[in-house]
Amino acid sequence: MSINQFIDNEVKGNDVVLFMKGTPQQPMCGFSGQIVQILDHLGVTYKGLNVLDSDELRNGIKSYSNWPTIPQLYVKGEFVGGCDIVREMFQAGELLGLLTEKGLAAKATA
Repeated sequence: MSINQFIDNEVKGNDVVLFMKGTPQQPMCGFSGQIVQILDHLGVTYKGLNVLDSDELRNGIKSYSNWPTIPQLYVKGEFVGGCDIVREMFQAGELLGLLTEKGLAAKATA
């Protein structure tokens, strides 16, 4: 299986996927950590994939999305964005709206 096929399977096979540096339990960069905090705060179930485990994955996800930075968040097969975009969407209430619109369980923020 090519790296592109692997990424495609992960993106399409999981409702929410975060390609990140480190793991959800131990983020290895601040940007990845911010998205983990946001997703955890929203209570949404997601899969984290550590791009530091593989140069092929780290480079492959950048080609797959045509986006130069990591982390990268995907919801229901669609690329949402990196840290800045996800943070802005969260602060504006748009991320919760997107998750709800896609039928994913998330809790409203207080």
